[in-house]
Amino acid sequence: MEKIIRKIIHVDMDAFYASVEQLDDSNLKGKAVAVGSENERGVVAAASYEARKFGVRSAMPSVIAKKKCKNLIFVKPRFHRYKDISRKIRSIFFEYTDLVEPLSLDEAFLDVTENKKNMSLASVIAREIRTKIKRQIGLNSSAGISINKFVSKVASEINKPNGQKTIHPNHVDSFIDSLEIEKFFGIGKVTAKKMNSLGVFTGKDLRSRVNK
Repeated sequence: MEKIIRKIIHVDMDAFYASVEQLDDSNLKGKAVAVGSENERGVVAAASYEARKFGVRSAMPSVIAKKKCKNLIFVKPRFHRYKDISRKIRSIFFEYTDLVEPLSLDEAFLDVTENKKNMSLASVIAREIRTKIKRQIGLNSSAGISINKFVSKVASEINKPNGQKTIHPNHVDSFIDSLEIEKFFGIGKVTAKKMNSLGVFTGKDLRSRVNK
């Protein structure tokens, strides 16, 4: 019996919270925006791509963020609005498959191996979904397409923002082998540093140690 190769899409909204704020307030478009509190103990929940150019990142203390970007505009989070937009995005996902696994308000896995549109190419489905999100909601998104959740999630970061990347089944092993260990889903800076100290810098290094 021939093994079924799954078709998994990871859709990730680009700078979701900040992009929603820019969508709702035209005065914020093209400007450095941080969602969060700007008081001394405040933390950046999300940053627009304009803010990221200055080094502003999520989870960064607001005091540091303001030093990095003098013109940074802080906006209070509106989670009810983000949830509403997220529901609309997911309704688009469900047009293609019922196998939707949300990771958060702004990202989800879709198994389109068998899909409601009977479309054969997952890359075409991903592009169509992203186009619908942009046209119907007004937000940009990125996507990764491959044979499993791990590879598709990593792939979705490659052509961000507003792009997508497909890792074909026959390229998965070489892709993982060349992947820097800190880019593995679930491996943070501390773990990556420990693995580096053991001589593990890439997927190939990790594979060789496991196979010893």
